[in-house]
Amino acid sequence: MIKRIARTAGFAGLLAALLLTLLQSLWVTPLILEAETYENGVEHSHAEEHDYADGHVHESWAPEDGWQRTLATGLSNLVVAVGFALMLAGLFTLHAPGKTWNGLLWGLGGFTTFSLAPSLGLPPELPGTEAADLLLRQYWWIGTAVATSIGLVLIAFARSWSLRISGAVLLAIPHLIGAPQPEVHTNLAPETLANQFILASLVTNALFWAALGLSAAWLFRRNSRNA
Repeated sequence: MIKRIARTAGFAGLLAALLLTLLQSLWVTPLILEAETYENGVEHSHAEEHDYADGHVHESWAPEDGWQRTLATGLSNLVVAVGFALMLAGLFTLHAPGKTWNGLLWGLGGFTTFSLAPSLGLPPELPGTEAADLLLRQYWWIGTAVATSIGLVLIAFARSWSLRISGAVLLAIPHLIGAPQPEVHTNLAPETLANQFILASLVTNALFWAALGLSAAWLFRRNSRNA
């Protein structure tokens, strides 16, 4: 069983990570690079104000664009994808997908839990965006993910309507409480660029979770038949 879970998670995570890295390279990363030009311009201006008095300017270090940045992103995507695939494979041992396409439903559930629901209060942010306190945002994100996952499980698998209604209430609670927000919203990048980034992030994550769910379900069923 452990070998089946590990094999499923490894291959499914690799496939989904490759897809996510490709999509990010084509769509998400160019938006981040464009936003960084606005942020770097402001930082450079501030640096000049403070450093010209000493007769020199200090350049802050930044990772090089190109293959190095893509490789780092791909490796981090692989770690995250394998972790999520392990979670899915473990859940499949409790409720095995009857058909491969059932994996798509599991993937959409993961997307809703870890991307869509949190983004309703804390949308993806470009560099140069003013944000609320990091610790408060982490608490709200974790609470939202936990409430969403439990709510979806109750709605999908509970037999009584009272439990299903409780699941729907759980989905709403984090958003009724509200995500922590900064006192003043400031964006160095234009609003249109920020909106494009939110859309790109959500679409790429949706495709990532769909690929992860489908590939994990297919591999799990295949490994189960072989076993």
